[in-house]
Amino acid sequence: MKGLHLTADLYRCRCEALWLTDAQKLGEWCMAAVTAVGLEPVGHLFHAVPATAKGPGGVTATVLLAESHICLHTWPDERGVTADVFVSNFGGDHSAKARGLMFALVNRFQPEWTEQRSLDRGEEE
Repeated sequence: MKGLHLTADLYRCRCEALWLTDAQKLGEWCMAAVTAVGLEPVGHLFHAVPATAKGPGGVTATVLLAESHICLHTWPDERGVTADVFVSNFGGDHSAKARGLMFALVNRFQPEWTEQRSLDRGEEE
Protein backbone atom coordinates (compact mmCIF):
# COMPACT_ATOMS: atom_id res chain seq x y z
CA MET A 1 0.00 0.00 0.00
CA LYS A 2 2.95 2.37 0.27
CA GLY A 3 2.59 5.40 -1.97
CA LEU A 4 2.52 9.15 -2.33
CA HIS A 5 -0.67 11.21 -2.62
CA LEU A 6 -0.34 14.81 -3.82
CA THR A 7 -3.18 17.32 -4.00
CA ALA A 8 -3.30 20.89 -5.26
CA ASP A 9 -6.03 23.51 -5.25
CA LEU A 10 -5.26 26.10 -7.93
CA TYR A 11 -6.79 29.56 -7.69
CA ARG A 12 -7.31 32.29 -10.29
CA CYS A 13 -5.69 30.34 -13.08
CA ARG A 14 -4.23 32.59 -15.78
CA CYS A 15 -4.15 29.96 -18.54
CA GLU A 16 -6.22 30.22 -21.70
CA ALA A 17 -9.90 29.53 -20.89
CA LEU A 18 -9.98 26.46 -23.12
CA TRP A 19 -7.73 24.57 -20.65
CA LEU A 20 -10.61 24.85 -18.17
CA THR A 21 -13.42 23.91 -20.59
CA ASP A 22 -12.13 21.71 -23.43
CA ALA A 23 -12.19 18.09 -22.23
CA GLN A 24 -10.51 16.70 -25.35
CA LYS A 25 -7.64 19.20 -25.36
CA LEU A 26 -7.04 18.87 -21.62
CA GLY A 27 -7.26 15.09 -21.87
CA GLU A 28 -4.70 14.88 -24.67
CA TRP A 29 -2.36 17.11 -22.68
CA CYS A 30 -2.80 14.97 -19.54
CA MET A 31 -1.90 11.80 -21.42
CA ALA A 32 1.23 13.44 -22.83
CA ALA A 33 2.23 14.79 -19.39
CA VAL A 34 1.81 11.35 -17.79
CA THR A 35 4.07 9.65 -20.32
CA ALA A 36 6.58 12.54 -20.26
CA VAL A 37 7.33 11.89 -16.57
CA GLY A 38 7.63 8.14 -17.13
CA LEU A 39 4.30 6.92 -15.73
CA GLU A 40 2.16 4.37 -17.60
CA PRO A 41 -1.44 5.23 -18.55
CA VAL A 42 -3.77 2.22 -18.67
CA GLY A 43 -7.12 4.00 -19.09
CA HIS A 44 -8.75 7.43 -19.06
CA LEU A 45 -11.99 9.39 -18.98
CA PHE A 46 -12.32 13.04 -19.96
CA HIS A 47 -15.79 14.46 -19.31
CA ALA A 48 -17.12 17.91 -20.21
CA VAL A 49 -19.48 19.20 -17.51
CA PRO A 50 -22.51 21.02 -18.97
CA ALA A 51 -22.72 24.80 -18.72
CA THR A 52 -24.86 26.36 -15.98
CA ALA A 53 -26.31 29.79 -15.32
CA LYS A 54 -22.92 30.67 -13.79
CA GLY A 55 -21.13 30.08 -17.09
CA PRO A 56 -19.33 27.39 -19.07
CA GLY A 57 -19.02 23.91 -17.65
CA GLY A 58 -15.72 22.52 -16.51
CA VAL A 59 -13.90 19.28 -17.09
CA THR A 60 -13.35 16.14 -15.07
CA ALA A 61 -10.22 14.40 -16.31
CA THR A 62 -9.03 11.08 -14.94
CA VAL A 63 -6.09 8.98 -16.07
CA LEU A 64 -5.72 5.52 -14.61
CA LEU A 65 -2.08 4.61 -14.24
CA ALA A 66 -0.35 1.28 -13.83
CA GLU A 67 1.02 3.08 -10.75
CA SER A 68 -2.43 4.47 -9.64
CA HIS A 69 -4.19 7.63 -10.94
CA ILE A 70 -4.44 11.36 -11.60
CA CYS A 71 -7.66 13.34 -11.46
CA LEU A 72 -8.46 16.96 -12.33
CA HIS A 73 -11.62 19.00 -11.90
CA THR A 74 -11.84 22.45 -13.46
CA TRP A 75 -14.08 25.29 -12.31
CA PRO A 76 -14.10 27.86 -15.16
CA ASP A 77 -16.49 30.25 -13.38
CA GLU A 78 -13.92 30.53 -10.56
CA ARG A 79 -10.86 29.97 -12.78
CA GLY A 80 -9.94 27.16 -10.40
CA VAL A 81 -8.68 23.59 -10.60
CA THR A 82 -8.37 20.74 -8.13
CA ALA A 83 -5.65 18.21 -8.92
CA ASP A 84 -4.96 14.83 -7.40
CA VAL A 85 -1.94 12.62 -8.15
CA PHE A 86 -1.52 9.29 -6.41
CA VAL A 87 1.22 6.76 -7.10
CA SER A 88 1.75 3.41 -5.51
CA ASN A 89 5.36 2.67 -4.79
CA PHE A 90 4.87 -1.05 -5.35
CA GLY A 91 7.76 -2.33 -7.42
CA GLY A 92 9.70 0.94 -7.19
CA ASP A 93 9.61 4.46 -5.87
CA HIS A 94 7.53 6.62 -8.23
CA SER A 95 7.51 9.67 -5.93
CA ALA A 96 9.76 11.81 -8.13
CA LYS A 97 7.55 11.09 -11.15
CA ALA A 98 4.45 12.09 -9.16
CA ARG A 99 6.09 15.35 -8.09
CA GLY A 100 7.17 16.05 -11.67
CA LEU A 101 3.63 15.46 -12.91
CA MET A 102 2.14 17.77 -10.27
CA PHE A 103 4.70 20.44 -11.19
CA ALA A 104 3.61 20.14 -14.85
CA LEU A 105 -0.08 20.33 -13.90
CA VAL A 106 0.39 23.48 -11.84
CA ASN A 107 2.41 25.12 -14.62
CA ARG A 108 -0.24 24.23 -17.23
CA PHE A 109 -2.87 26.29 -15.39
CA GLN A 110 -0.68 29.19 -14.20
CA PRO A 111 -2.52 29.86 -10.93
CA GLU A 112 -2.02 33.05 -8.95
CA TRP A 113 -1.68 30.85 -5.89
CA THR A 114 -1.96 27.23 -4.84
CA GLU A 115 -2.59 25.14 -1.77
CA GLN A 116 -0.62 21.92 -2.08
CA ARG A 117 -0.46 18.91 0.18
CA SER A 118 1.61 15.76 0.27
CA LEU A 119 0.64 12.59 2.10
CA ASP A 120 2.78 9.48 2.45
CA ARG A 121 0.34 6.55 2.35
CA GLY A 122 0.78 3.13 3.87
CA GLU A 123 3.28 1.89 6.40
CA GLU A 124 7.03 1.66 6.09
CA GLU A 125 8.15 -1.86 5.41
